[in-house]
Amino acid sequence: MKKNASHWKIQAIILLLAVMVLSACLPAGIDTAATPVVESVEELAETVEPSPLPAVTLPPERPQYAAGELVEYFAQSGDTLPALAAHFNTTEAEIREANPILPPVVTTLPMGLPMQIPIYYQPLWGSSYQILPDAFFVNGPEAVEFDAVAFVDQTGGWLKDYRDFTSGRNLRGGEIVDEATKNFSIDPRVFLALLEYQTGALSNPNPPDFSKGDVLGFDTPSRTRLLLQLNTAALTLNQAYYGWRQGSLLSFRHAVDGRLEYFDPWQNAATAALHVYFSRVLPYEAYRVAVSDQGLRKTYTDYFGDPWQENLEHIPGSLVNLELPFPFETQVPWSYTGGPHTGWGEGEPWAAVDFAPPGVKGCGRSTDWVTAVADGVIARTETGQVVLDLDGDGDERTGWVIFYLHIATENRVNQGDVVTKGSAIGHPSCEGGSSTGTHVHIARKYNGEWIPASGVLPFNFEGWVVYSSGIAYQGTLVRFSRVITASDVSNAESQIVSGSR
Repeated sequence: MKKNASHWKIQAIILLLAVMVLSACLPAGIDTAATPVVESVEELAETVEPSPLPAVTLPPERPQYAAGELVEYFAQSGDTLPALAAHFNTTEAEIREANPILPPVVTTLPMGLPMQIPIYYQPLWGSSYQILPDAFFVNGPEAVEFDAVAFVDQTGGWLKDYRDFTSGRNLRGGEIVDEATKNFSIDPRVFLALLEYQTGALSNPNPPDFSKGDVLGFDTPSRTRLLLQLNTAALTLNQAYYGWRQGSLLSFRHAVDGRLEYFDPWQNAATAALHVYFSRVLPYEAYRVAVSDQGLRKTYTDYFGDPWQENLEHIPGSLVNLELPFPFETQVPWSYTGGPHTGWGEGEPWAAVDFAPPGVKGCGRSTDWVTAVADGVIARTETGQVVLDLDGDGDERTGWVIFYLHIATENRVNQGDVVTKGSAIGHPSCEGGSSTGTHVHIARKYNGEWIPASGVLPFNFEGWVVYSSGIAYQGTLVRFSRVITASDVSNAESQIVSGSR
């Protein structure tokens, strides 16, 4: 069996227990209810065979740059000027001054674009080593040819025979991974690599003890089912990925010892997400291994090949924004009830906004129609969900897609249907996800990546542009001097009519 992080974690836990015995003090992040009762540390040591942490080679630390010093940077896929300004602790104006070649309007930067960026040094920068490219983090084009179920069925680990009952179905190991992949739009190979690294899911036939809590390392003893544990990991990963992508997440604290770490300014979003995940579930020395060339990168490469040898352009430069109609019928006053908030789950990415039909209280039935915002094909329908694929290939991992949530099952379009802009998708409802009132939740993805509802590529509905207030569900629709503020009480000030000018 492979030596993975679970072996190294045991060694670190032994050391932590020794400290606890000497000091009679419990470190932050350790759950006493989940800690096995032993007579002594020596007794615990006799029950496991400790494996030393492997030697790792980390890149040299960055120098302490002079304030405003220009440093070389090559744009990575999906980079934007606001995010780079945050990463390098500078401003967009200073970046533009140092790079006069930049056009007046910039959405996403072309991959490989050479730039000079003024940098302002921050202490406690983390490793510059990159684990995974962004193109292999999201469930995008690079995942199209990968079959998680077939792959898991060919392995000898415990995941192959694991079963989980959810949504009226009994899912096999690979199907459980697919379920988390579909909901959070994270490449299934990321989940599989994490499961192998933490539990030997692909190589060890002996399953972990799910009754003792989260096998992926989180302090959630009530979550004894694998799908729920993958959901917890996915929320953590997406929160960090999109936080770094947008420049709102620049540092994090380690759960075990509370130490502060800033991301290296040259880091990429996928690696930032993995740094945060491992900082939440591993002691610091085991974390250093996990984010090194001997950690998850090695596990991933052993099973799936070297992702850095593939096509890394995931989000093209100068990505053109979509100009869309409102997702409801013309001449009917709907209310803007939710500003930018999570596309799926909780927290980042704030990819969605909400609209509610008139005259419906609570989760009452509505006869109004949610409509297609563009021509396309229905790539997927499930309880409450409709995915509209705009490039017509029927695969939601490629190109632009529109994600609708809370669509009633009755009179809903079918998977495979070809629709035209303005045609009926279904009725708004409370079905799917969590909802306290009938409405439609709408979000966008490009090549599998959630696109924030506001920012450099904001939602643009008939010239009404979405702006965030910085608080989830709050924000405005703005067209010229007119402003509509999101309100969950569907008042007159929040109403908008599609097709009006």
